[in-house]
Amino acid sequence: MQPELKILATNLQFPEGPIAMPDGSVLVVEIERGTLSRVQNGQVEVIAELGGGPNGAAIGPDGACYICNNGGFEWIKAGDKTYPGEQPGNYSGGRIERVDLISGAVTTLYTQCNGLPLRGPNDIVFDRTGGFWFTDHGKTRPRDRDRTGVFYAQPDGSSINEVIFPMEAPNGIGLNADESTVFVAETPTGKVWAFDLAGPGELETGKNSKRLLAGRNGHFMFDSLAIDANGDVCVATLLDGGITTLSDRGASLQTDAQTDAQKEPQFVPMPDRITTNICFGGTDLKTAYITLSSTGQLVAMDWPVGGLPLNFLNK
Repeated sequence: MQPELKILATNLQFPEGPIAMPDGSVLVVEIERGTLSRVQNGQVEVIAELGGGPNGAAIGPDGACYICNNGGFEWIKAGDKTYPGEQPGNYSGGRIERVDLISGAVTTLYTQCNGLPLRGPNDIVFDRTGGFWFTDHGKTRPRDRDRTGVFYAQPDGSSINEVIFPMEAPNGIGLNADESTVFVAETPTGKVWAFDLAGPGELETGKNSKRLLAGRNGHFMFDSLAIDANGDVCVATLLDGGITTLSDRGASLQTDAQTDAQKEPQFVPMPDRITTNICFGGTDLKTAYITLSSTGQLVAMDWPVGGLPLNFLNK
């Protein structure tokens, strides 16, 4: 059974990276259009023209919006649906950008790390200290694709480090409540990994400091993710189209009274096989905002568990 969805916007040009703002609006990037846009009261307003392929977005400690720009895609049209393809001829390079939400001014913060260019920055999350983690999904070409990883950087442009390498096209990223774990989704493998942290931007190095979250059966791929108030990972799922919820059983915030059956992976189907992102907003963060990218829609639905508050946005 399909969930009851409220359509907030249509005709978006491959929306991703939703951010539920305190004023009730929702920011999205439109990857094909090359913009950061605001959806409010059924209207879509362009905040900034970014070009390339703005992909992930997050609000930083200064109230600005920080963007993972993947440099662009070739686009595939199939009837009324749109799909991203390989690296385009006009690929503009991967980068991290800052957008002033009042003026729309865009500043490029990072295009490389230790002399190696960013290829396809994808998703981003800020920790409580003001630093941010981001994934580089890489780019695909007719005969090869990039090997990429996960980075940690400062919002003033002063520091960037590759912390995790290599991964298979890392995509969604999120932090648990006490910021002792960073979760990373790999798209082609359909896996979510948990990495224990020693501190901001620093991995633990113990034997069990990296683990794979128990998955679900079927053929699918994973995209972006958000953490709910139980500490579970809600990850947008491609191909069968929906939201998969996975538990980090070893570090879950669920109560002992909850059974193992309740911790099994859950799946909420969506009417778009390219369901790419989820974020939480509204009262008690119990509204899920979801991007249905191939059909160009932003939708909302009630979610039984509230979202985990994000630094510099919900707190």
